[in-house]
Amino acid sequence: MKIHEYQAKEILKSYGLPVPKGGVAETPEEARRIAEEIKGKSIVVKAQIHAGGRGKGGGVRVVGSPEEAERAAKEILGMTLVTHQTGPAGKVVRKVLVEEGVDIKEELYVGVAIDRSKACPVVMVSREGGVEIEKVAAESPEKIVKEWVDPSAGFRPFQTNKIGYRLGLKPTQVGKMGNILSGLYRAFYEKDCLLAEINPLVLTSNGDFIALDAKMNFDGNGLFRHKEIAVLRDIHEEAPLEVEASKYNLNYIKLDGNVGCMTNGAGLAMATMDLIKVVGAEPANFLDVAGGASVEMVKNGFKILMSDPDVKVVFINIFGGILRCDTLAKGVVEAVSEVKVDVPVVIRLEGTNVEEGRRILNSSGLNFTVSSGMKDGAEKVVEALKR
Repeated sequence: MKIHEYQAKEILKSYGLPVPKGGVAETPEEARRIAEEIKGKSIVVKAQIHAGGRGKGGGVRVVGSPEEAERAAKEILGMTLVTHQTGPAGKVVRKVLVEEGVDIKEELYVGVAIDRSKACPVVMVSREGGVEIEKVAAESPEKIVKEWVDPSAGFRPFQTNKIGYRLGLKPTQVGKMGNILSGLYRAFYEKDCLLAEINPLVLTSNGDFIALDAKMNFDGNGLFRHKEIAVLRDIHEEAPLEVEASKYNLNYIKLDGNVGCMTNGAGLAMATMDLIKVVGAEPANFLDVAGGASVEMVKNGFKILMSDPDVKVVFINIFGGILRCDTLAKGVVEAVSEVKVDVPVVIRLEGTNVEEGRRILNSSGLNFTVSSGMKDGAEKVVEALKR
């Protein structure tokens, strides 16, 4: 789960990290009031959406007075902001963050993420802040200082010092950087984050560090432990079909293709999407109904597939283990009986109760194409697309 910048900053602030003075506004009048309370020489008005590149898209304005802050907020609120991360459709801005301007001497990058290759968190810091860390990693990987953390031991003081000196910071700055890194790691660990990032972390002319931007992504599997985080969810920032799928505990992600996929198990879902691309088609989604899916879950999953106007063919690829093939077949038949289906449906079933599942499909009187295997199913999908 993702949250907004202003929400991430509130969390970091609770861990002792310095953030600019400011507040969030939903109207131009609120923006002006916050700017009046700040009383800064410069004020920054920032669009709040779940995407980077807001400044390049016109979503960040630096102004010099509360009146200008109100005008800037009026222009930004309600706009459809298009960045390299939103895609061409963009995102509608519903809130702005109004903050005190900061005297910037240098911009750094600080982040904590999971290194899956080493099965532990990694703390990453670079003096190349203000740009995408992926670009730095691709063009100048030597400029990123990394420290891997044993979760059982925690992020140790010697590691924070090691990072500071490797960055070439002054001795007086190393301690301040250590406080930033320690606080960020604690927030990452205690809140079950997948990513906690400050970009940029600015060094002011006074020698202080301030988190000028913040990004936090959370492991959805850990949200049951963090009701205070779960309430921060903004469904306006999520794809409507993904929000609908979450109501039924379905793992659904919208993609750009035209083949609607339904599978059980993440591994099979990935293999199915790969196979669809191999035969020359494109998956329209990732949909994992999971091993313990019920007839109702399967039915709702199918309805979500049919709600996507981009779907031209549906490919259901199920290996019956915990989810029996007859359960899947009953769910699909019920869904097709309730929903208008005007696209071909290709089904591949194997595993527990497969014969009963096929019997249910064949005796339903509905028009399904039942394949003999994954490859055969993918080829039938392509044939259906051509027709």
